[in-house]
Amino acid sequence: YIDMLVQTEEVIKGDTKIFGNERYKHLLSFFLPSVFCGLTEAVMCEVLCVCSAAVQQCLMTSSVWEAIRAVDSMAALDAGLNQSGCSHLQDFLRETLHFWHKIIKDRLSSDFEKVLTQLHWPIISPPTQSLTPTANGQEINSQLELLVTQLLRALASATPPSQAPPLCLPIQIMLLPLSRRFRYHFYGNRQTNSLSKPEWYLTQVLMWMGNSSTFMEEKIQPILDRAGAAISARVELCRGLLCLVQDKVASDASRLLYDDVLFCHLMEEVLQFEKELRSNQNYPAVLPGLLHLLLDDAVLQKWLTVERKMAVEKMDAMLSAEGAWSSQYKDISDMDELKAPDCAETFMTLLQVITERYRGLPCPSAQLKFLGLQRELVDDFRIRLTQVMKEESRCPLGARYCAILNAVNYISTILGDWGDNVFFLQLQQAAVSLGEETVLGDLGVMEVGRLASLEGSLFEGLLALLDRLKGDMMGRLLEWTMREITEKARPYGQDRWLSLPSQHDQSTMSLSSSACPMMLCVRDRLLNLHQVLSLSLFQLAWQGLAERLDNFLYQDVVLSNHFSDGGAAQLQFDMTRNLFPLFGHYCKRPENFFKHVKEACIILCLNVGSAILLRDLLKDSEEETRDMGGIEDPPPESALNELGVYCLAPCDVQILLKLRASWPGQ
Repeated sequence: YIDMLVQTEEVIKGDTKIFGNERYKHLLSFFLPSVFCGLTEAVMCEVLCVCSAAVQQCLMTSSVWEAIRAVDSMAALDAGLNQSGCSHLQDFLRETLHFWHKIIKDRLSSDFEKVLTQLHWPIISPPTQSLTPTANGQEINSQLELLVTQLLRALASATPPSQAPPLCLPIQIMLLPLSRRFRYHFYGNRQTNSLSKPEWYLTQVLMWMGNSSTFMEEKIQPILDRAGAAISARVELCRGLLCLVQDKVASDASRLLYDDVLFCHLMEEVLQFEKELRSNQNYPAVLPGLLHLLLDDAVLQKWLTVERKMAVEKMDAMLSAEGAWSSQYKDISDMDELKAPDCAETFMTLLQVITERYRGLPCPSAQLKFLGLQRELVDDFRIRLTQVMKEESRCPLGARYCAILNAVNYISTILGDWGDNVFFLQLQQAAVSLGEETVLGDLGVMEVGRLASLEGSLFEGLLALLDRLKGDMMGRLLEWTMREITEKARPYGQDRWLSLPSQHDQSTMSLSSSACPMMLCVRDRLLNLHQVLSLSLFQLAWQGLAERLDNFLYQDVVLSNHFSDGGAAQLQFDMTRNLFPLFGHYCKRPENFFKHVKEACIILCLNVGSAILLRDLLKDSEEETRDMGGIEDPPPESALNELGVYCLAPCDVQILLKLRASWPGQ
């Protein structure tokens, strides 16, 4: 061993350029197995001393590359000792590596800073001229490339393989003047270090990123590419500047936990910074920005508290505003299908803004906490709408009551759309996988299974409550409308249907005078509902009104009277030529929504012969059914269908036939 050590020392002293060549590797391979056997720690220490002397000699002769190669060889030896168990030797080797790395780094950094100064680095303001200097530009560029390449190589030997790579050494040095400026202006007692103005340092860092991008891409990036470094110079500079901002934001956030206004302002500025960082600076999404700082337990809880407080205050303001129940698009028909009042639209905008704020958080669990807050706010707003509705329920036909109904429908429509949104579907899957109680609540296994299979949505419970409120309000609205219509229709139901002259005795048919108040009331209510309700709600309203009106006319007009031929013809004329067309503005076949009345008119207006045949058929069918006979005869429904009667049952038709006053022999 001693002979080999002497030989190695003589070789190194004779030729400092041996590091990395075959002879040096041969000598090194002689020592490594013995080190692994724990036999020659002292001998290896002597080798390290010899190598250190060689590095020193290289630096004294300005052979920087040879010094870097020597350090690389020691780093390779360090890697070979990882499994040897020679802890003391390895500690000594790493201390030696750190020592020489610092020496080389300081020497190269000094030269690199001088070259950067000649290139007018740092770029504080937007560059106004070409980055290439006019005088000795080629020489400076050559020096720049040499120093960047050497610094990259020096960093490689200084980073243990088990650690994540730090910022590349050239970028670290380039960041020094910017870091000094940042700490000078935004720490200490400077006026620019203001807790109320986080935008000052956030904007400054974004300006540095933007102003430096051209220099990094034109001067530094080509050198990194030629050196085989798979890194982006611009991104590395942004990453270094972000470290400054991250420390500052974390410090400021902890100091603002008890000041809601300043804390809220800081959150807004941080979110805006993150947005500009990703969009304007094209900072990769895989690298952390500032949002992970907001996931700190204290900061996140404060953010949720402030968000809830601000939202409740805004809800109070929007519901008490002068134009809360009017739509800002009421004069623009193309944009006002939902007829959402300002308070509802403002509220959903508030929820959308909250979504945009937490959408970028890199933690689904934190996002679900904000989703839980949004659900609480929706339920709170629903309760507020219910309270206002109860105050207005004494006048369901009023504009404010209808505006509340539009608000409920608008919120329900938007939440339904959110349930199919990709972002909320992803949150839904995260809630199921994490078992998030704030969102899933007390759902059973089947409900959770439906969420997991995307059959349901996270807003189902809220939608059910909103639909129930909408149904109750719509029912009350139609009930009041029908109350008014039935009051106007009372004279019509008491008309003398039995004594009206035959149609042949009249030159022309006209609307019954007793039906005019009812028809005017129906027309006015339809027009009013069409003006104040959203399109989807109005569809429900007129169809519900038609159904109720059909039942009313059938029960209180048709079944409550007897009809002569003239009375039946007059009823049919009033319905088909006057009532049905009122609903014809909103559908193609309005008579299909008045099936009872339409079919009753068909039966009442049958000619005598057809009526007798139908009566006998129904009577025979009834007797055959009672006697369990006549099964082969066609059922009476077939005969009714041929007449256009599908809704009324045979027993109902028999009742209607008995209401006819004109039968032979009577």
